[in-house]
Amino acid sequence: MGPRIGIIAGSGRFPLQALDIAKSLGYTCVVAGIRGEALPELKIKADAFEWVGTDELFKLLTFFKSQDVRETVLLGKVEPRVLVQKDLQDEELVRLLVRAKDKTPTAVLSSLVDYLAAQGVTVKDPTFLLESFFCPEGVLSRTTPSPGILEDIGFGWPLAKAVADLDIGQTVVVKSRAIVAVEGMEGTDEAIKRAGRLAGEGLTALKTRRTRQDPRIDLPAVGLETIRNLVKIRAAALCVEALGVAFFQKEEALALADEHGLVVMAKSF
Repeated sequence: MGPRIGIIAGSGRFPLQALDIAKSLGYTCVVAGIRGEALPELKIKADAFEWVGTDELFKLLTFFKSQDVRETVLLGKVEPRVLVQKDLQDEELVRLLVRAKDKTPTAVLSSLVDYLAAQGVTVKDPTFLLESFFCPEGVLSRTTPSPGILEDIGFGWPLAKAVADLDIGQTVVVKSRAIVAVEGMEGTDEAIKRAGRLAGEGLTALKTRRTRQDPRIDLPAVGLETIRNLVKIRAAALCVEALGVAFFQKEEALALADEHGLVVMAKSF
């Protein structure tokens, strides 16, 4: 068996894709699937698997130690609502939340990284599994941006970075040089749906990374579901940060975008 890697798997298909990549690189994959988030297929493909809740830090650590895991990666999205829940039963998690400088997802996950390291489990930068998912600058779709879309991107781009750097969210949605929606705790897809309800068709969604992004704890990403939601609200465009935002299921997503005339592009800062 190859070197052991732990995977803390949230929602989406990326943890499943990353698992395949890790296995192809010779890793023995020990997966802790977040209950209610991770895909059931992970249990079939993993070399060892355990379901854990977002409020079961002690169980997570015990599982990894039982499998002799010394390195792990955080993959996929995990709903941060646990951060504002009351009556948490896991004493380790309660202590972690107390130590965090605040209850933003970044602060709590940074505390988690430090906690696991203190217990002998290092959280690795997952980009060694991600290189093929990043996009160079340019238009990715067949449909090219109109002057209006380019104006909206120019208007919203620095604001999206500012919002990301404030750890509010990494997505803003713009229409006619006005901010329609800013991603909060609900995540990118729900922010897009909310923008559609507020302002109708013709929106442009912008997704960036933080200036000081720590990929160990949060890696901004879009994918097929993002494009599906943009198509549903008849959005005009999606612009992601080149080489900074991962794009999963890219071929299927771009095919759907092209079918509906949705502009998809990557832009550098």
